[in-house]
Amino acid sequence: MAARKEKYRRRQREVFDAAAALFAEKGYHGASTSDIAARLGIKQGSLYYYFESKEEALEQVCLFGVAGFVQRMDEILAADTSLSDKVRATVHGHLGTLRERREYMIVFLEDRDKLPRERRRRITDQAHEYERKVERLFALGVAENRFAAGLDCRLAALALIGLCNSVAGWHDTQPRMALGAIADAYADLILHGVTVRPS
Repeated sequence: MAARKEKYRRRQREVFDAAAALFAEKGYHGASTSDIAARLGIKQGSLYYYFESKEEALEQVCLFGVAGFVQRMDEILAADTSLSDKVRATVHGHLGTLRERREYMIVFLEDRDKLPRERRRRITDQAHEYERKVERLFALGVAENRFAAGLDCRLAALALIGLCNSVAGWHDTQPRMALGAIADAYADLILHGVTVRPS
């Protein structure tokens, strides 16, 4: 029984991988369940063993696109590390998701608004919780006098997240730029800005 469940989970992941790839390539409305079946080399009807509708497939792809973000931020905030290390871990973690499951993240960014309100709510709730955790990171920096006392932590959190999310839109055109190097550069930008630093 356990082996059968594991086989099902592996196959389901393959199905969602195919759905994510096609949604990322063609957009949600441009991709069909027949496209997904063709990518997998199976009959279209076999897909419904893994999801009930294309809408559900999109929901699951989006949920996996944001999976782990909140937990990772909890770990970063709780870690006995410097503020700089926390900022770097946040940026590296965010961009690491782009490396590990790029298509899922692209679909989350571009197509989650295609879902009806009820299906979109769980995804939106996770995204907002992640935003609040990143906002807490900036508030920590203010409390430690590392960031300006008047910093709008909410705006700063949205800026960090937006900066990281933007990489999904242009990294394909700059393939020689390693994501780790981009993460380091973005972390420096967040921590130090673009002004000349005293030697």
